[in-house]
Amino acid sequence: MLPGDLESTLQTIGLIGLFAIVFAESGLFFGFFLPGDSLLFTAGLLSSQGHLAPLPVILVGCFVAAVAGDQVGYVFGSRVGPSLFRRPDSRIFKQEYVEKARAFFERHGSKTIVLARFVPIVRTFAPILAGVGDMQYRTFVTFNVMGGLLWAVGVTTLGYVLGETAPWIEDYLLLVIAVIVLLSVLPVGIEILRSRRARLDR
Repeated sequence: MLPGDLESTLQTIGLIGLFAIVFAESGLFFGFFLPGDSLLFTAGLLSSQGHLAPLPVILVGCFVAAVAGDQVGYVFGSRVGPSLFRRPDSRIFKQEYVEKARAFFERHGSKTIVLARFVPIVRTFAPILAGVGDMQYRTFVTFNVMGGLLWAVGVTTLGYVLGETAPWIEDYLLLVIAVIVLLSVLPVGIEILRSRRARLDR
């Protein structure tokens, strides 16, 4: 799914499609390739122009889908997770995705559930790893709700506000989405640099 096609894609799949994608990317391990951040931003932008649906409907739906997706990921990790680490690489699934998420999780602990919302790939695997690692369920739920609120509501609202205050933003949607993607992968880049520096200091 190309960034430039997001508007037409959203208008085609509608609210149910949007919620399904948010749900899948949040906790189903095959959903890591879905463009969650970009879709949320674009959904907010379309709402500001009177398309798709009113903002409150989108916010509530995306929030519920995000939290529910993580809950499913946690349950999957607690029940099926150990075998995930023995799964061979395939065209879609690669062990490096799990390892990236695990390294991020080990470094940041429980707050990873919040931080991971803004990091592609890690976002999908973090709740699964929380289940594998037997994170206390109450702690997971607390951070899951916080992360879902900040991500689903925050990114979507940003798109709406920019659409309201700067309607010209639609003409530069491709650039804006590129910036969002860049900011999303920035934590991963920082983590890689820190790891390399730590190895060099040993």
